[in-house]
Amino acid sequence: MCADQDSWTIGRLLNWTAEYLSEHGSPSARLDAEVLLASVRRCERIELYTAFDHVADDGIRTAYRQLVRRRAEGTPVAYLVGHKEFYAMAFEVTPAVLIPRAETEFLIVALLDLAKLHPNKASLRIADIGTGSGVLAITAAVHLPGCNVTATDTSSEALEVAKRNAKTHAVSDRIGWFAGDLFADVESADLFDFVLSNPPYVSEQEYQKLPLHIREHEPRRALFAGQRGTEVIERIVAESTARTATGGWLLLEISPMIEEAVRQIFDSHREWQLKNITKDHAGHARLVQARRI
Repeated sequence: MCADQDSWTIGRLLNWTAEYLSEHGSPSARLDAEVLLASVRRCERIELYTAFDHVADDGIRTAYRQLVRRRAEGTPVAYLVGHKEFYAMAFEVTPAVLIPRAETEFLIVALLDLAKLHPNKASLRIADIGTGSGVLAITAAVHLPGCNVTATDTSSEALEVAKRNAKTHAVSDRIGWFAGDLFADVESADLFDFVLSNPPYVSEQEYQKLPLHIREHEPRRALFAGQRGTEVIERIVAESTARTATGGWLLLEISPMIEEAVRQIFDSHREWQLKNITKDHAGHARLVQARRI
């Protein structure tokens, strides 16, 4: 950004930044440029297109330059702007939580579809294990007004983010938060109709192959499961057996790399009937649906 400041219109800023970020390895350079500039200008992305010929003032350019530099160094956009969209809702994210992915929305779609047919649909009891930023627990509470949600996480920092998100979406009164490992600190004796989780499922071998920006910036505890990648899933399946009502559901996000291993886990737990493993838009195994029998 070295030309005369009077020439730095919104349109030129975006074009220059998109090219710059592309040269620095961003796979979504234009989108990154727009999201960052919209954040600095405190406007919607669409508003940038009606301001293409507006000259950006010094304050905007300085703040934008700082964000662009950090993005070029690998910091995820969501952490730079402090939020990420999930299921058409905005959620606060910080480096204490995993950035929500579009693939995880498959879990919410399955939950809502199954909830319509559930005999207890007027007052569903839902557990979100490893809630992170709270996207699953909160989206469930928003779209299923009669449900009560229990959300757990081992990270107290993550839970604070989730609690703020719940307050933003006005569902704090229907979510109970527990800082503990899986169900360890959940005091309620009630059985759940649904247990949801986007657990750590990355193996040691997979973790070393993840893009550098993920390994350097997103919390390892939310990604890495162990040598096999199934360690946390094995525990969730085992512990959910005693915490899920007969006819209830366990919905898990998985990696396609561990699909066969996950099938074997359910084969060894006869209390569960593996109903389906859904593929994502890329054709990869992503969502496990199992029913308690």
